[in-house]
Amino acid sequence: MNIISKIREWISRMLSKSDIKGVYGVDIAVADSMISAIDKWDRMYAGHGAHIDASMGVHSLRLEQAVARELANTAINEMSLKVSDDRLDSLMKSAVADLNKNLQRGLATGAMIIKPLGADKVQYVPQSQFIPIEYDVNGRLIKVIFPEIKRIGDSDYRIRLEYHALDYENGLIITNRVFRSNDGVSLGAEIPLNAVAEWAGLTPKIAYPLMLRPSFGYYVNPIDNTIDGSHSGISVFENAEKVIKKADIQFGRLDWEFESGERAIDVDEAVLKPVTDPLTGRKRAEMPKLRERLFRGLGISGGATSGDFYHEFSPQLRQADFIAGLEEYKREIEFAVGLSYGDISNPQTVDKTATEIKSSKQRKFNTVTAIQNNLRICLEDLCYSLAFYNGLTQSGYELSVNFEDSILTDDETKRKQDIQDVSMGVMPLWEYRMKWYGEDEKTAKAMTSNSTAEVIE
Repeated sequence: MNIISKIREWISRMLSKSDIKGVYGVDIAVADSMISAIDKWDRMYAGHGAHIDASMGVHSLRLEQAVARELANTAINEMSLKVSDDRLDSLMKSAVADLNKNLQRGLATGAMIIKPLGADKVQYVPQSQFIPIEYDVNGRLIKVIFPEIKRIGDSDYRIRLEYHALDYENGLIITNRVFRSNDGVSLGAEIPLNAVAEWAGLTPKIAYPLMLRPSFGYYVNPIDNTIDGSHSGISVFENAEKVIKKADIQFGRLDWEFESGERAIDVDEAVLKPVTDPLTGRKRAEMPKLRERLFRGLGISGGATSGDFYHEFSPQLRQADFIAGLEEYKREIEFAVGLSYGDISNPQTVDKTATEIKSSKQRKFNTVTAIQNNLRICLEDLCYSLAFYNGLTQSGYELSVNFEDSILTDDETKRKQDIQDVSMGVMPLWEYRMKWYGEDEKTAKAMTSNSTAEVIE
């Protein structure tokens, strides 16, 4: 079992709650049902949902990843970020370089943290790998534990707990404690920080009385938590879990339809090819392979009726019905998670009216906009944290995060806007021709050089 799995197991076990209570005297901010749900989402995202059973032909289509990837791509594909302070601008741009793939994991598990590591590096931590202790009334995470596990030997682990506790009046306190564990799950006995060379330079306790905001950026999905009512995040595919299971099983049926529909030939054992098993030395009968499987009728003994040693089995495939059912499940998933029709399903398999298409685009627009709003808050806190660790909170910096959404803007609307820009003199006519007529710059300029008042139709 790898270390990430150990962390997930440690967080998901009941024992961790009692360990935290015993060490820090505080309770975890989420119920057992929420801990189990986060663990479930993390496993589903990795393709290991509880319904997956390879022996029964049920494999994951990784629709969970498809949903998270589509939402992340759409949310930040056109994002622009700028900080007025050059140093902070460089740090923030470096910090969000891997935002897309990490946001996908955050969308899948319900939340994520972008935590500065010193003054110039950051770490992305999905909700499955941190322990929430307290949220404020607005749902902002102000107390949290980050576990780190190192394997020393087969039954020898070191567990470090980094506890961030923010008090809006007294500032931030960060503590580091290390424990020796026999299984990597139970904490075991506490040992000094310098018992692990990599952690020897860490400070057991440090206070930042001037830090009055979280020391990290916290993103949470804009979905109501109906599992335990806490401020913890809910996976973007939580509402579609049952349909995702049906889709995976449906694909198993489709796969079996192709496999069971392969042409086969029933033969009399008298015509099978005898071969010797290289391991046992025993002789056994074997069917011919590949092209040798194709036979014409052979009259070996007797007449045509008595000499039929070969009978072909070639059933009619019913793949169209299975595919139609699978596509319908995918559309149900799109509706449940707030995507547009055709984002993960095949848009050609069913006719949709213009109203239905517009409605599905509006649904996706609303979903993505809500994600972007929460992400903006996360990035603002991250920027403040980096400013704090670099002594720049009083520099008067300004952060600008813009999301240019084109979900609802079709080609006709874009073209009308460009026509208006040409009329206003914002866009040159030759550039318009290049964009909408597919002309190169030389041709477009030649077509517009003889007229400065060409009418665009």
